[in-house]
Amino acid sequence: MVRRDSGSEDRTPGAFGAPSRRRVLRLAGGGLALAALTAGTVGCDEDSVDVEDPGSTGGDEPKGGGKGSGDGGDGGDVGEKGQAPKPLWTKPTSAETYGDNDELVAAAGVVIASGSPLAALDAATGGQKWSLPGGAVPGAPLLLSEDTLYLASSDYDGSVIGYAPASGKETWRSRLGKEYRQPRPIAVDGEQVYVIAEILEEDGSSKTNVIAALNSTTGRVAWKEQRDAGTEQNGIHAAVRGRHLVYTDFKKNLTVRDTASGGQVWTHKTTKTNYGFFTVHQDLVIVPQGNVLQAFNLADGKEKWSLKASDGALFREPAALEDVLYVADSARTMWAVDPRSGKQLWKSEALAEAGLQVPRQYVKAGDTLYGATDLDKQGGIIAIDARTGAVRWTFNDKTGDYHAWLVATDGKHVFALHGKKLHALPV
Repeated sequence: MVRRDSGSEDRTPGAFGAPSRRRVLRLAGGGLALAALTAGTVGCDEDSVDVEDPGSTGGDEPKGGGKGSGDGGDGGDVGEKGQAPKPLWTKPTSAETYGDNDELVAAAGVVIASGSPLAALDAATGGQKWSLPGGAVPGAPLLLSEDTLYLASSDYDGSVIGYAPASGKETWRSRLGKEYRQPRPIAVDGEQVYVIAEILEEDGSSKTNVIAALNSTTGRVAWKEQRDAGTEQNGIHAAVRGRHLVYTDFKKNLTVRDTASGGQVWTHKTTKTNYGFFTVHQDLVIVPQGNVLQAFNLADGKEKWSLKASDGALFREPAALEDVLYVADSARTMWAVDPRSGKQLWKSEALAEAGLQVPRQYVKAGDTLYGATDLDKQGGIIAIDARTGAVRWTFNDKTGDYHAWLVATDGKHVFALHGKKLHALPV
């Protein structure tokens, strides 16, 4: 099962069918970003952030939810009859997102949504703290370490820049080299920033790409490794655990490299990876593959455990939060699993019973799990009892915007981004 980091397509029967509209938008986002790199300019000019409060929007009535419905718990002031809490504030933003989970971040008392200009809003009030005129590169992540926000340069000059999240001041800068085009940060740990960039040919075109590590103190290149022809620099999802850098791309490669040397440890060709999403817990990487959820050892790629969905349902995007793995399947069944063993902790039908959309991103605060869905009317932000899977409430701004919802938390607030509206909900 172990193969090289290959660019070949996998055409195994039974793989996921045609992507949803949100998936298409995400794929298009990578193309837009690539086009922007080729042209050397940002493809669109969004409106600047208006920090005047346009007023808050209310939430929906709860859509069912089993025995936990209506229990506020740690889910904030939910009001009567289990209604969603009213936003503490709602602000328009310059958001320019494609549905990836790393396009909304919260740290150091601010919340930041990917866009141009890139603006940091005060977490408590929604007032603007700082902004960067150039903004974020379309399709590139907002990569957050403990004290630094890393961005690909919006000047398209080959730089990767670090900023202090609280102030927006530049604190770090690095360049991979003139022979590479627009390195994008994909992951960070305590010592290095990991980037992927196109390798330029003499005529200015690019057929291959490189993965590299930049020292997060000096900015110097620690190592760089050329990836195989056919691999992509777009659609990368990555994580770091100890000596292991894990990443996927649109070619259905799951690859692990040694963070010290850049050497490839192992690669699996995954047939049904839910467009590259995975989660990491301790020494395991956990990947949804159709109706099977598999956990592989980071050290050698051997399977540690697997879990099968029932009735042909397909597992969706997983999240390991506070030593529990949360994942939903296409039958709208919610699972809580011990990520070390694959043992089921609970299974809930509350989403299906309430007719709700399946979450594709999760954050946790207290005993509440907050899930963000696609653009379905029966979705938005869903508050779920993390102990039972019961639905507590749902929040939807009812704008009908076609963008996927994104969610982030600083432990005191839950931030919900939908299109160009950012809401702060109480925890």
